[in-house]
Amino acid sequence: MKFILGSGSPRRRELLAQLGVVPDAILPPDIDEDPRRAELPRPYCVRLAREKAWAVAADPDDIVLTADTTVALGRRILGKPRDAAEAAQFLLALGGRRHQVITAVAVRRGDRLWERDSVSAVKMKRLSDAELNAYLAGGEWQGKAGGYAIQGAAGAFIPWISGSFTGIVGLPLAETAALLQAAGYPLWRQA
Repeated sequence: MKFILGSGSPRRRELLAQLGVVPDAILPPDIDEDPRRAELPRPYCVRLAREKAWAVAADPDDIVLTADTTVALGRRILGKPRDAAEAAQFLLALGGRRHQVITAVAVRRGDRLWERDSVSAVKMKRLSDAELNAYLAGGEWQGKAGGYAIQGAAGAFIPWISGSFTGIVGLPLAETAALLQAAGYPLWRQA
């Protein structure tokens, strides 16, 4: 049995390490991540995690873990910004409002699939021009759903959350541990 992480995210690797899990292989799948017409954020996020899990090549006894994180402002999906201008639009739209961060996790072993998702509420303060410009110049927004990373400099913009901090970062550990155990991964084994 091999453990395959179907994600290139260094944050997910770091979070798995907190559980004592080190992937035997890292194989990020290449799937179309565009939302379908009128697709809502939570079903979109769950669908992507599931599609990623099925897209990773693995032997029947291997365990594959994939995840997707989506930022939702109402019914609007804020994915990874294409450029700094789009990141600025996202951050300005989120400022002073609550939004949801959804992370869906899928674990596959052979033809069985286990899934969970975590929905957290986050409030971002309104950013001053200086804060926004400094954040954009730092480049941390790149490759981040909604254009920010709570575990980085943007943590200073988040006065309130309700839910899973690790889910907001990109891998809810309580849900992930339960899924891995359901799939037969030996968590908490003696060293």
